[in-house]
Amino acid sequence: MKKIALISMILATFVSALDIQKAYYKSYNYEKMGDYKDSIKSLIPVYKKFPKGYTLNLRLGYLFFLEKKYNNSIEHYKKAANIVPYSVEAKFGLIKNYLKKGKFDNALTITNSIIKMDYYNYYGNYYQLIALKQKGQRDDAIKVANKMLALYPTDVMYLQELAKLIYEKDKKKAKKLFEDILILDPNNVAAKEYLNR
Repeated sequence: MKKIALISMILATFVSALDIQKAYYKSYNYEKMGDYKDSIKSLIPVYKKFPKGYTLNLRLGYLFFLEKKYNNSIEHYKKAANIVPYSVEAKFGLIKNYLKKGKFDNALTITNSIIKMDYYNYYGNYYQLIALKQKGQRDDAIKVANKMLALYPTDVMYLQELAKLIYEKDKKKAKKLFEDILILDPNNVAAKEYLNR
């Protein structure tokens, strides 16, 4: 009798794993087609069984973000962050939502916590720069850009943000930076746009 119970349990686990795999497969296919609503819908049965699944909440946070349902996205990213408290990927999801919603102080709170753990975290600093820029704290944003460019002197993303930040104060210096960006990235749209102003 114990053998039968064990076999039943193993089969149930196997069937459940297959169901989860199918749900994710469907979700990814719908996402590729840009059908985020059905991509989310295909994961709901799995979510009902495993509401505290880290990966599942992370995925739902991402899909709701793509669907521009930021409150739902925040809810799932917060759950993921609570499940795995040191997860920076869940925190990045929250930051992106807060930036979209114009909640720059919330974004800065999270970027500060990431940078406290990892001073040179690439995306933590990038999102901090963006939040500071959106708040109009350009000098602080420039400091972040310069800090990261000391480590990544040819990083186009940080060079571009720095050039945009200094454009209003010093167009000549900004244009020189945009010319440098075009050497590194000849098809850079932002650099071409600013140089043609």
